[in-house]
Amino acid sequence: MSSNPRLVVGVSGASGAAYGLRVLDACRDLGVESHLIFSRAAALTLAQETTLSVADVQARADVVHKVGDVGASVASGSFPTLGMIVAPCSVRTMSAIATGVTSSLLTRAADVTLKERRPLVLMVRETPLHLGHLRTMVRLAEMGAVIAPPMPAFYARPTSLDEMVDQSVGRALDLFGLSWKPVKRWGQDVGPQSGEG
Repeated sequence: MSSNPRLVVGVSGASGAAYGLRVLDACRDLGVESHLIFSRAAALTLAQETTLSVADVQARADVVHKVGDVGASVASGSFPTLGMIVAPCSVRTMSAIATGVTSSLLTRAADVTLKERRPLVLMVRETPLHLGHLRTMVRLAEMGAVIAPPMPAFYARPTSLDEMVDQSVGRALDLFGLSWKPVKRWGQDVGPQSGEG
């Protein structure tokens, strides 16, 4: 059995496959055991947005779970984890989690995360948002989830798309108490430094 902390990493079919990839890379950098659940729609998005295969993504994870395996370890609250991040999170996935529909391992693991009162961070990728989306987000927030859309942090003065992705991923990982080196922090790396008056 691993002595490392574990994080469940869900990747749905929303645009932004890079977010899920970098979460897996960050887990490796931080010594966190990643448990990947990759949806069928995510495979389609991956092919559109990158030159990577599903096998390439799976190779970045410590443990890979089939999306249809609702009996996997991460489907049980007795399996200890730091929580779960869905990066990116589609509106369909978000809506399924909000209604308690657990027809796949991804949504089942998210439901377990909520019932065990562990952090569930949803990097929702959609814009603009209609009232139904917003009400679903409110419902999830009331259930204990954190809605964390990946937003560019221009104060960090990114010079590449990679830096923008890493900043969003790192800030999402902060919500699990994980501090990833690529994150540029206000008052430390950018902006007024502590001690300056």
